[in-house]
Formats: sequence, C-alpha cells, structure tokens
Amino acid sequence: MLNHSIIHHVSVINRDIQQSFRFYNELLGLDLMLKTVNQDDIEMYHVFFGDIKGRPGTEFTVFQMRDGANKKFGTNTIERTVFAVPSIEALYFWEKRLNENGIFNCEIEDYNDSKILRFEDFDGVQLGMVPIRETVNDTFPRETAEISLENAVLGIDSIHLRVRYALATAKNLQEMFGLTITKQIQQGDWSTTVLSKENSLFLQEVHIIEDKKNPLEIQGIGSTHHVALSVADLPELEEIEKKVVERNFKNSGVKYREFFNSLYFREPNQLLFEVATEETSFTKQTIEATAFESIPLYLPTFLEQKRESIESRLYS
Repeated sequence: MLNHSIIHHVSVINRDIQQSFRFYNELLGLDLMLKTVNQDDIEMYHVFFGDIKGRPGTEFTVFQMRDGANKKFGTNTIERTVFAVPSIEALYFWEKRLNENGIFNCEIEDYNDSKILRFEDFDGVQLGMVPIRETVNDTFPRETAEISLENAVLGIDSIHLRVRYALATAKNLQEMFGLTITKQIQQGDWSTTVLSKENSLFLQEVHIIEDKKNPLEIQGIGSTHHVALSVADLPELEEIEKKVVERNFKNSGVKYREFFNSLYFREPNQLLFEVATEETSFTKQTIEATAFESIPLYLPTFLEQKRESIESRLYS
C-alpha cells in the first residue's frame, strides 16, 4: 500500500505557460498530467505536472498570469519547493544539465545532513533537489531520451516556508495535521524548524525559516501561490474544516473541484494553504502531442458549456 503524502501539491505563478511547459516537462522531465484552467479565474491556464501516475505528493502546478509585476522578496511566503531525486549522483547530473541550459543555480551545497541543489525557473520561482531520504520501490518517474530513471525527479521532497513567527505555523501543522518537529537547523542568521510525519511518502518535510528582519513578500510572477496538504478523504477534510473554523481562520469552505475535494485557508503568518483529498475522481489525460498548443484543453463538467468562450480568451 502506498504511503500518504504530507504535501499534496504545490502551485506557482508563471508569466508564459508555453515556457513553463518547456521548463517543467522538457527540461525537468515532469510528466504533464492535465492542461486545464483555474476554476476561480477561467481566463487563466492551470497546468498540472507530476509522476506518470499523477499521484498526490508528486504534483506541481502552474498558473499562468500574463499581466502583473514580478514578486518582491520578503518573509511570510512559501519560499521554495524541493524535489526528490534518486541519489547524490543524480544531483551532479542535474547541476550539469541546469548549467548547460543556462539555468541559475547555487551549485551543490551541504544542507540538512545531506546535499541540496537550489535553482530557479525563468520567472524566479525558487526550487531545489535533494537525494531521497529512504529507499522506496513505489516510485513512478518519467523517463525521457535525455533523463534516465537513475536521475529522474521522483516527486516533492519538501517545502521551505519563510515566516515572521515560525512557532505559530509549526503549532498549527502539529495540531491540525499531526506533524512532528524533528530537528532545528541553523544557517547563519536563520533558524529553521523541520517537521515531518512517520511513514509519509518520501518522508516529506516542511522547513520553516524564521525571518523577522525582512519586509513581507509582495506576491507576483515567480511566487508560490499556495501549497496543498493531503488528507485521505472527504470525512478527514471535514474534520480539518472544523479545526479551521475553531481557529477563526479565513477560509473557503469545502469545495468539490471535480478532481478532488479541497479547502483553502490562511494561517497566522498569512500563508495560503489548501487541504486536498487523496481520494479523487481524477483520470490522468493520455497525451500524445508534444507541442503545448496541440494538447487538448480539459474542462470540468460545469465549464464544458463555456468551452468556446474560454478557448477564445486563452488563445487570444
């Protein structure tokens, strides 16, 4: 039986969706799961990447926002998504591949009793790669002509949060989702609290950097829009909703997204969390086209009647 993930998916903001497709699908080798629209803003592409089975815990999604300013660095932000790769040797493959393609990276560094390769996409979305922390057999990465299975991205290892009050975020992750503080990391001026949960997929982690010095981030192109945490099913999601309401957090209420049920809320440091069910009616698209514009647009049932209007605005 597959382990449940802590992190269901992460969603970021890019300016050009075709450039996003080239970066995440072609350069990083993530499988394209779904080409659709943002259900809350149907003039905006929402593209899902992941492993070849489209599993929660491997999903990374991109919103296209063609107009708007770039983000401004600061605290109270979901700062970085870190992917798991099979080994330290794979990190050297990726360092070489990123350099050959002119992608900004910080070279391989020591971090968290292991190694990390930090890098950015073309819009400044902060990313990273680390060797997987345990040997697992239930991985389903995408192999390409240029990326072997020995080097392929397996899924999401961790997220790095930067906040003013680390204890507030950590306390809610412990009380609401059953995470446990496993260690403290000191990097220069920054203290990082690491949380995890036993037997989670890839032993996923949440790293919370406490930063009371910098101004608040101004979200824009290159920001991480939200992180979604996993629950098993709708009853578990409804239990989380009760905890959200008890804490008087601003929230969306439970919504049926056709692919899964979910709830959005803002926690004390104003980070936007989604909580999404691993129980899903989602069927991964069979995609034969290799050019983004040739890939069919999937629409949920309630938007299908608006297809002509939606497509005309997306393609204009």
